[in-house]
Amino acid sequence: MKIAILGAGRMGSWLAREFSKGHEVAVYEKDSAKRTKLERVRVLETLEELAPFGPGLLVNAVSLDATVPVFHEVEKYLPGDCIVADLASVKGIVAGYHRGSPFRFVSVHPMFGPTFADLGSLKEENAIVIKESCPEGTLFFRHFFEELGVRVFEYSFAEHDVMMAYSLTLPFICSMAFSACCNTNTVPGTTFAKHMNIAKGLLSEDDHLLAEILFNPCSIRELEGVTARLEYLKHIIEEQDQEELKSFLQRMRNNIFPGGRP
Repeated sequence: MKIAILGAGRMGSWLAREFSKGHEVAVYEKDSAKRTKLERVRVLETLEELAPFGPGLLVNAVSLDATVPVFHEVEKYLPGDCIVADLASVKGIVAGYHRGSPFRFVSVHPMFGPTFADLGSLKEENAIVIKESCPEGTLFFRHFFEELGVRVFEYSFAEHDVMMAYSLTLPFICSMAFSACCNTNTVPGTTFAKHMNIAKGLLSEDDHLLAEILFNPCSIRELEGVTARLEYLKHIIEEQDQEELKSFLQRMRNNIFPGGRP
């Protein structure tokens, strides 16, 4: 299959390398420095070159705020039977585009950041394919991810954004709160060191990606939940309330160990 990828950031360039092992791949990237790092792919100098290339699949790997405008910009260069794909971490905006687009689409979300994950071994990682995607696009990405050992889940557009606020925003804001309070002169204990490694991984990600996750409209509810529980914990500590602390700890254990504490 001929596959065109728009954007050669961390995820776009990784997909280009993987797809080039079995497909003819062309990549368009505005940044000349990123273009020089691409191997085994055709580099497009202009979007107009998409027309003669004639992709069967177009993967839009630009930042979330640019995704829909770029789709509109390239539509006129695509064959009518092309499947368009997005990798957006928040689906609300792109869902509206796809519903009004004449092209078949597949909407996916690799749940592994190119910085944080070990891209050489993805067996413990997850990816989401949106239920409303076309059967051909779903089959392609499901096969692609499963060949890499990635677990694939299917959610609707609406279900996805609610799920992402919980599974991404919640740990992100906890790590960001930790990072905001860090003192580099601290002698770390084991737990501190583990949190520090997680925070370093998170803050090594691209700012645009972090913003996409945090600006999910469903994120505020998760943030309010965290701040409410921190205020409750603050009250317990101020009052030195042993019984209430014991009860609070038990509720947390029930959340983490639903089958009982090991």
